[in-house]
Amino acid sequence: MSSKEAPRPGLLRAARDGKVTNQEGAAALGISVRHFRRLRRRFEAGGVAGLVHRARGRPSPKRTPQALRRRIARLMKGRYAGFNDCHLVEMLVEREGIGISRALLQRLRTEWGLAPKRRRRPPRHRRRRERAGRCGALVLVDASLHRWCEDRAEPFALIGAVDDATGAILGLVPRPHEDLHGYAVLLRELARTQGLPAKLYGDRTGIFVRHDRRWTLEEELAGEREPTHGGRILRALGIGYIPARSPQAKGRIERFWGTLQDRLVSVLRLQGARSLEETSACLPAFIQDYNRRFAQAPRDPIPAWRAAPRDLESHLACHYFRIVAKDNTVSLPDRWIQIPHGPKHRSYAGCRVAVTEQLDGSLLVRFQGRTIARESPPDGPFTLRSRTGKRYTFPKPSFPKAPPASSPEPRAIHPPPRPAPNHPWRRFHLSIPAPSAGNRGT
Repeated sequence: MSSKEAPRPGLLRAARDGKVTNQEGAAALGISVRHFRRLRRRFEAGGVAGLVHRARGRPSPKRTPQALRRRIARLMKGRYAGFNDCHLVEMLVEREGIGISRALLQRLRTEWGLAPKRRRRPPRHRRRRERAGRCGALVLVDASLHRWCEDRAEPFALIGAVDDATGAILGLVPRPHEDLHGYAVLLRELARTQGLPAKLYGDRTGIFVRHDRRWTLEEELAGEREPTHGGRILRALGIGYIPARSPQAKGRIERFWGTLQDRLVSVLRLQGARSLEETSACLPAFIQDYNRRFAQAPRDPIPAWRAAPRDLESHLACHYFRIVAKDNTVSLPDRWIQIPHGPKHRSYAGCRVAVTEQLDGSLLVRFQGRTIARESPPDGPFTLRSRTGKRYTFPKPSFPKAPPASSPEPRAIHPPPRPAPNHPWRRFHLSIPAPSAGNRGT
């Protein structure tokens, strides 16, 4: 008997002995009084066996005929082998005139032991991550490219930082796209307003995580790879970075972007923002209102923010090592700087120096811990980026082309002309006297 039929014999026996009425028994089983009387007559006539459903063990009248099942099996193993379930159902309906559902096809394939084209893995178990206990212990960083100004401006990116302990917005930086400059500006804003966090939690962007598999000889000897420029900034400031392996792992900031794409877009529409500059002007009031509505108190009131170093600007920069050229210049792609002479008119040609390109565009050249050259920021807007060198491509040698096959007479290739008898080379050669036998070297 099934779990639905198991409680019935006891109630029917109690109704037969007069302990309960038919209405009470029907209410206990959740059936009508008429059906309870029907079951009581079966129980009195055949006992417990009479309560078993009479259609049990009999094939359903809606069952697919065996001949049709065998035909579908032949088609799955033959003509339509390798089709996925959805595509196979479409082919059976359009070309074979067999109308079955996808669920039935999957059930038949399971009964026949045929493997699916793409094995579906069960969803991985995930558990909710608790928030950090203190402010500044973990900061979520990410960027979202969206039409924040709708049709009034081109899509641009917002680079944001959210405190994991409170859910408050720590900073928003609008940029044309996600780049190193935007994250450096965001870190500078955090350092000036809050301090330096203990860790950052973001995605596996190439700004902070290296994706190439190339190891230099120096890296192999050191046993570790050199980080990216963004990773070098975090290492210099003592900030850890946790790269998420899936969007679900950083679901809090993903939901945060969904909220901003709803609320911030509406606020910018009311303010009439039409550019990145106008969006930047609207962000402080929006951040204050957002934190007032959605931020929550941390579990531990003691914050984990650290004071920023005094030379913060020198850390928010790209660092390169270069060899000084013979004309005492150091070059980066698209930029170069002249190094003045050192003490006693010393030349730095051939020396290995450290070149720092700061967030404002200024260049610093250091040698043995001393700044030996400095260049002011360039005019106009500047974007801090990784300046990778361009490889020099040697020109390909040009060879004389072979004459076409249809040419009746191939072009003759003449040998190079020999120098004339009065050529300077010949005169110089003839003017050298031959050594005599007496002064020949032994």
